Amino acid sequence: MGGRANGVRPATQSSIAIDFYYQGVRCRERIRLPPTKANQRYVENLKAQILAEIARGTFDYAKYFPDSNRARTMAKTPGAAITIGEALDRWLDGRRGELTHTTFRDYELAIARVWKPAFGAKRLSELTRSDLKAWVAAQTCGLKRISNLLLPMRGMYDAAMDDELIQTNPFTGWTPKKVEPPKEEDDVDPFDQAEVAAILAACEGQVRNLFQFAFWTGLRTSELIALRWDDIDLAGRTMTVRRAKVRKQVKAPKTRAGRRVITLLQPALDALQAQRVHTQLAGKEVFLNPRTGEPWLHDGPIRKTAWQPALRRAQVRYRYPYQTRHTFASTLLSAGENPVWVASMMGHKDWAMIIKVYGRWIPSIAPDAGAKVAALWNQASTLKDVK
Repeated sequence: MGGRANGVRPATQSSIAIDFYYQGVRCRERIRLPPTKANQRYVENLKAQILAEIARGTFDYAKYFPDSNRARTMAKTPGAAITIGEALDRWLDGRRGELTHTTFRDYELAIARVWKPAFGAKRLSELTRSDLKAWVAAQTCGLKRISNLLLPMRGMYDAAMDDELIQTNPFTGWTPKKVEPPKEEDDVDPFDQAEVAAILAACEGQVRNLFQFAFWTGLRTSELIALRWDDIDLAGRTMTVRRAKVRKQVKAPKTRAGRRVITLLQPALDALQAQRVHTQLAGKEVFLNPRTGEPWLHDGPIRKTAWQPALRRAQVRYRYPYQTRHTFASTLLSAGENPVWVASMMGHKDWAMIIKVYGRWIPSIAPDAGAKVAALWNQASTLKDVK
């Protein structure tokens, strides 16, 4: 028996109609295949499989007809009636008040730029572990970046599982694995003292003060631009790192070790003394953008308007500004300073990271922290004067 009698018939020159009952409703769908005899038999067998699954109670409408309007209303589970893109939007909106501004923005960008283009049109119940593994394998970024990008997807699927929108969670018991990118120590490319002297000689005013302070405190750029005068104890020769500015938002350090008291070495003190005439009277941020007189919003303007021009004038090979932090650590360690003390200055919870990243610069361990490195500043100043 064929044609209308078995609910399978040619519909157009490029599709075959299939007709069946599910949940007491007559369902009509089209399979996009030319109505040849072979294709007709294929659709008849497909219908027989559908009817068998309906009888067993395992039929998933969206699995067979994902583009059908009925896929939402006839879905076996709620997760088959919503796309991943829609689920991510709902999940993120529901956490607007729970997340910090920076985290919310990171998730928002990951959803818009990564997850919606990759899987946004899929139904929530359709994502598989294989889909995730294939996505990870195609990425060129490091494993840490991949894990961060996965956070909103993982959070959304965990919530969907709790809400019984899906029966299985592809993230359960799974963490991404990938060939590791170059290790952090391979990215360490500090400036030598002659290069530091040349860079500082190529700057003046507040820009010079900023870079000199960066080279001799090891602060991250986000910590530099958030530093305030009430964080500075000139008499005690210390400063306290209490905050960082990320994407124009000021927040506390991520870790307990990140909130730290740093000993101000003489070059850093000299930079602060020179900076006082520019900003101390206002009593707010230590370092301002000299072009605008306003606080630096993020590292972009520093890099474009100050750092890159300074390195060009100094004729020093370009490295990104974070290398000032690496320069600070490698300089102290090369001078024989105690790695444990250096770790506390850098904001690491212990000295394991110091050994891992900067081990090649450790000639020995010495107890008189801060004393030996002073001579290097005098040497750098001499080199500057010779220029």
